[in-house]
Amino acid sequence: MSLPRVILKPKRARPFFGRHPWVFAGAVAEVQGEPADGAVVDLVSHAGNFIARGLYNSRSKIRVRLYSWDSETALDESFFRERLARAVALRRDVLGLGGPGQACRLVFSEADGLSGLAVDQYDRWLVVQFTGLGLAERRDMFAGQLADLLQPEGIYLRTERGIGQLEGLELHDGLLRGQVPREPIVIEENGVRFHVLLTEGQKTGFYLDQRDNRQVVAKLARDRRVLDAFCYSGGFGLHAAKAGAAQVLGVDASEPALELARGNARLNELDNITYEKHDVFDKLDALVDAGEQFGMVILDPPKFARAGHAVEEAMRGYRQLQTQAIKLLEPGGKLVVCCCSGLITRDMLHDLLAQLSAEHKRDIQILESRGPAPDHPTAATCPETQYLKCIICRL
Repeated sequence: MSLPRVILKPKRARPFFGRHPWVFAGAVAEVQGEPADGAVVDLVSHAGNFIARGLYNSRSKIRVRLYSWDSETALDESFFRERLARAVALRRDVLGLGGPGQACRLVFSEADGLSGLAVDQYDRWLVVQFTGLGLAERRDMFAGQLADLLQPEGIYLRTERGIGQLEGLELHDGLLRGQVPREPIVIEENGVRFHVLLTEGQKTGFYLDQRDNRQVVAKLARDRRVLDAFCYSGGFGLHAAKAGAAQVLGVDASEPALELARGNARLNELDNITYEKHDVFDKLDALVDAGEQFGMVILDPPKFARAGHAVEEAMRGYRQLQTQAIKLLEPGGKLVVCCCSGLITRDMLHDLLAQLSAEHKRDIQILESRGPAPDHPTAATCPETQYLKCIICRL
């Protein structure tokens, strides 16, 4: 049986022959057949040549998410099971991640050929997020396949802010399989232990993508006074404190996050770290006015730019934060700039550092310009998967 076809406009096929997985509405000339949202469709060039097979969504700017470039391959249960197994094998067999008391990202959407799905493992539990309607409609299938592959004690669905509007998707946090504890569980990362609340908080409970960056930054923190801005549950600051920082101050606007952070400090028996609830911009201003100085400032804010129109305002936010940090850093101090907004490029952040160096007459040396941990790989044909930047500088 032939599938509905999505026909591209002239001269719009090259990115999809190049295996980019997102077909935006502006590239589509017409739709042949009447595919339901979430249905399998074939993507066809204006000349009538088959390009790829994907899932359709008339309610999203991403009109088709592509999964296979083989006209003989069906997007059925066995196809998605193989994709899941391949993603799990990368983390387990190649990267050596996972195991009792550990946490890692098992599925990273486009980077694992599963556009619209992320799966994180925390010890014996899985947390899933759907950012595409087509896969979200198949959530029971995915939950069953993950249960067969990994035998977790429970699988919990977390939703991402704003995704309902973007995808025309109605999802609510809730249990998909088994049981998930309502109390925090404990995971270990690089010798530091963390409480993670699977049913609440940001992302899927923890920022797994910063795992390796936290370890690298901690090595530079010894004997320094450290400011961990937007600290959430304490990831960077706890690593720094354990690595021998003289003192760590964590600042965040979320009291529930700070409660977790304080509990994490007690869990690791660290008494050289304190946490304060403030608007971070206001607190940095107050520290500057008070003449405070630090040997390291870590800036790890939430996503500032979720759409193209927000980029200019986002860059103003990064400029303000980095200006405050420069004023707070002693000579030889380390500045750690993190950005999880995919629309903000690494070059944009490097250019901003160059501007601030000139404006404040301070030399800024970029020691490392890093990305996420390898369980968040980059798809070569989808550069948007390289979203996280972590730039480590010396002033």
